[in-house]
Amino acid sequence: MSKNTFRIDLDLVTRENADEQQKPILERAKKANGMIPNMYNNMVNLAGLQDAYDTGYAHFRKEAGFTPAGQEVIFVTVSIANSCGHCIAAHRFLDDNVSKTPIEVTNAIRKGKEIPDAKLKALSKFTRIMFDSPGNPTPEEAKAFLGTGYSQKNILGIILALSVKTISNYANHIFHTEIDEAFSCRILKKA
Repeated sequence: MSKNTFRIDLDLVTRENADEQQKPILERAKKANGMIPNMYNNMVNLAGLQDAYDTGYAHFRKEAGFTPAGQEVIFVTVSIANSCGHCIAAHRFLDDNVSKTPIEVTNAIRKGKEIPDAKLKALSKFTRIMFDSPGNPTPEEAKAFLGTGYSQKNILGIILALSVKTISNYANHIFHTEIDEAFSCRILKKA
């Protein structure tokens, strides 16, 4: 994060200092993650922001029609496009411990190299097209994506993922969110 960017100086919200609207959101985060990531302690300053993120994230995971590896490919692609160090680190942790995404796939995305799986390569490429074109792929780009076995509903899932990642990535930028120790240990071990 550049030192020449604005930083919100609101305090971290913890379970101890949370108000009645923030506390249940943080409790859900703790239950879901086994911890409360710094990103959540920041975003919950505006409870609706954190709640919108949580709701969109859950719907994406359940309804978008992607495998766990496909979900991570989308999230990593968007987080890299948005230069969000916190989310890149968090998804490295999730890649290994939750989705079991092949390390060669996510490393290729992170390094801008060829993704060794054709279907995941198409997913990352189209996600980046959607990001770069603000949701305006050409008919040829959409047809190529759909020709790899994805559906039009999957395109809507990518839009949902872009929305969720915009919330988290931008919040991390504006707060200059410190990478959680659990995520930074993963970077040091596998980077």
